[in-house]
Amino acid sequence: MAAVSPGVNVMNESQPMVLPGAFRPSTGTMEAWNSAYMRVEDYLRAHRIQNRLHSSRIVLAILERAAVRHKADPSLDPTTLAAEEIESAMDKWFANVLDERDQPHERIAVDGRVALFLCDGPQKWPYAFLEEHDYPVEFVEAMRAGAFAAGPDMAVSSMVPRPIDLGPISEAAGETLERFERQPVLRTLFLWLLFAAALAGIFYATR
Repeated sequence: MAAVSPGVNVMNESQPMVLPGAFRPSTGTMEAWNSAYMRVEDYLRAHRIQNRLHSSRIVLAILERAAVRHKADPSLDPTTLAAEEIESAMDKWFANVLDERDQPHERIAVDGRVALFLCDGPQKWPYAFLEEHDYPVEFVEAMRAGAFAAGPDMAVSSMVPRPIDLGPISEAAGETLERFERQPVLRTLFLWLLFAAALAGIFYATR
């Protein structure tokens, strides 16, 4: 069983939770922020976060962060900001729980999600998801035990196009086809010869 780092605090599942204050963004329309709320909620539901109380708490916290960025630049889309914030929050959370803080986004995103689903975290520990500090010790151990051992990073190489060499037979066939295209009479004669050869073959085969 994976050991839990000393720096990771644990919590009691019955510990009361403090909900964030009312969300009142100073910029952006109600429709835009409602759309952002639904997008984040759908994203959490896709990760099997079914607890409505905890889901609402997470969504509001994410929207608060997105609202700060939107106030600094109101031209940005609230839904896009919220999507970026939930992705960033999950990366940091996975890195902390799995103790993989130096991994790139692609690696930690895969490791974290696979570990979360393998240990059935959203069902067994519904209030642990995206908690900043206090995790149930059993949850941390299950996540680290189920961390996905990804293979080496894919290396991208460049390929220089080269002409395809089909050999002398293809060259002779190409020259013959070009000659037929230039001389229709020769092409017609060749087709008649093929037809006659086919008839002769049928005749000898049926004798």
